Amino acid sequence: MGVPEWQWTDWRSWNRVLRNDGFLLGWSDLRAGPLWVGYSLTRVDDPHSLPRPDHFSPDWRSLWPITSSDYTRSGYDRGHMAPNYAMAVTHGRSAQLDSFLMTNITPQRPKLNRQLWQRLEEAVMDDFVPRFGSVWVLTGPVYDDQWLHRVGFSQIPQAFYKIIVVPGNTPRAIAFLMPQSVSGKEPLDRFLVTIDEIEARTGLDFFPQLSEQVQQRLEGHVDTTGWGLEAVSRRPGRYH
Repeated sequence: MGVPEWQWTDWRSWNRVLRNDGFLLGWSDLRAGPLWVGYSLTRVDDPHSLPRPDHFSPDWRSLWPITSSDYTRSGYDRGHMAPNYAMAVTHGRSAQLDSFLMTNITPQRPKLNRQLWQRLEEAVMDDFVPRFGSVWVLTGPVYDDQWLHRVGFSQIPQAFYKIIVVPGNTPRAIAFLMPQSVSGKEPLDRFLVTIDEIEARTGLDFFPQLSEQVQQRLEGHVDTTGWGLEAVSRRPGRYH
């Protein structure tokens, strides 16, 4: 369906694609952070994670000297966009190590990162992937125009989105938009939005190669049919 493209009238959404093992990333030199991260996930018969890397690595491609120490005592977590667990289980050690590059990290409030966001990532891997066999995920931050609101060089996002797509002749999708200000214990379905809303907030066009008719059906409505959200929306996470 094409990698996300910036809307040409909005220079703030300009990005360049960084290729990693297991995921693609749209990097913003203006924000010193990712605008989007895209990856595929497939069902694994015996899922098990690999040992978590013990450090985050600078990425020379960022142009900025962004390091893990920028986050020390900042009040923000080092938030993965391509998740450690999903990369390790689905794509292996090299992809997991790439997920610890600082270009894949963005400032997240602890209650979002460790609770609500973690619960959503868990639902994707433990429920949606087994249910459908294969999904595509597009995820990333939503920024405002407070350009100097930063951790080190990296601008602090207002919110984060995650779009989950089941590919096929008749693709289906759901999308979430979560602000930094959450308590962490809210039900996941409280944050359902249309893909159109995320496009309006980010200046990105997520599926540029889809026909206009399919885009309207996929992006203009919230349709939770068949996702089983009622079983996962209020389930506590591992780190509640």
